[in-house]
Amino acid sequence: MSMLEKTLGWVDDRFPLTKMWTEHMSAYYAPKNFNFWYFFGSLALMMLVMQIVTGVFLTMNYNPDATLAFASVEYIMRDVEWGWLIRYLHSTGASAFFVIVYLHMFRGLMYGSYKKPRELIWIFGMFIYLALMAEAFMGYLLPWGQMSYWGAQVIISLFGAVPFVGEELAIWIRGDFVISDATLNRFFAFHVIALPIVLLGLVVAHIIALHEVGSNNPDGVEIKKVKGADGIPLDGIPFHPYYSVKDIVGVVVFLFFFSVVIFFMPELGGWFLEKDNFVPANPLKTPEHIVPLWYFTPFYAILRAVPTIGVSQFPGVIAMGMSIVFLFFLPWLDRSPVKSIRFRGPIYKFALAVFTISFIVLGWLGTKPAGGNYLIASQVFSILYFLFFILMPWYTTIDKTKPVPERVTSK
Repeated sequence: MSMLEKTLGWVDDRFPLTKMWTEHMSAYYAPKNFNFWYFFGSLALMMLVMQIVTGVFLTMNYNPDATLAFASVEYIMRDVEWGWLIRYLHSTGASAFFVIVYLHMFRGLMYGSYKKPRELIWIFGMFIYLALMAEAFMGYLLPWGQMSYWGAQVIISLFGAVPFVGEELAIWIRGDFVISDATLNRFFAFHVIALPIVLLGLVVAHIIALHEVGSNNPDGVEIKKVKGADGIPLDGIPFHPYYSVKDIVGVVVFLFFFSVVIFFMPELGGWFLEKDNFVPANPLKTPEHIVPLWYFTPFYAILRAVPTIGVSQFPGVIAMGMSIVFLFFLPWLDRSPVKSIRFRGPIYKFALAVFTISFIVLGWLGTKPAGGNYLIASQVFSILYFLFFILMPWYTTIDKTKPVPERVTSK
């Protein structure tokens, strides 16, 4: 017996290392018909690791002080060796992370990955999404640029619209009567410590739940139903080495495009980093047009589409909140007997197309001034967004579906 085998045996006697590798990699059987849409789960995990690693290096030179924060970011960009690359990997990487997460969620909508028995996987995934939004929002304030400061001012003020407790809630979140050094410090603490711990815990729960019931596939067929004499699914293949190697292809392709953005257009025309955020925060000068980053703009457009009651924005806040809450209930709103879009009828395909277009258009409208035709368009597309969920129990029931095969196809 070699020294390596002895060491591994010693570890296995005290920690289930080999057992974990076997259960979650080499002996975890995944459907053999995964397509490119299944790259995004592993890519999301890779981006989470990248954000944590680059974040650690950024904290070594960042100063969470309202008078020094902006200068410390400039110091990282200009004087720290390779600091500009680490900063762009983190800031631009946050947008890339959301691109991947949105595509991952869209895959779930197409193939019904939220339906029985994977409801809990979807719920964990939605909590990951909420934690990511909180993490991104709090990290957005840290550069202490103009858009960071005023964007946070607008978002936090929304909590003030909550009846009875709104004002006290907004003060509690800020830690002061205005956004100040206290706000920056608590956002920094949440961004670098609390929320990453929550995220990692949710990701572990998400993966454990996934491996307990098994992965969905483009056909929506449960591969555990048809097993060989050895108990192994006939339509399954070991995740390692087949998909672990296949995922490397997705990683390489993603890193190619990601590198092009990082090295040649990290701001992406103001979508990933706005020009106002290269100006130090000035509480006395409001930017001409305050908008959140692009991954929040669909919900921002919904917020502004709802008319205020007097001066209260509470109805808009409720609508914005419900636009996310509805996603949690998808497993119970969808009454279709089939999972995959391949075997669904034309009504669901049309509804999903309208929902996707509405979400994208709302994202664009959220960057525009709230008035005139932009406001009317926001109201129209907000209605279409909510109708996707509200009418789902009806149209998924009457929609004509195709027969689902007993075994997965090779397509």
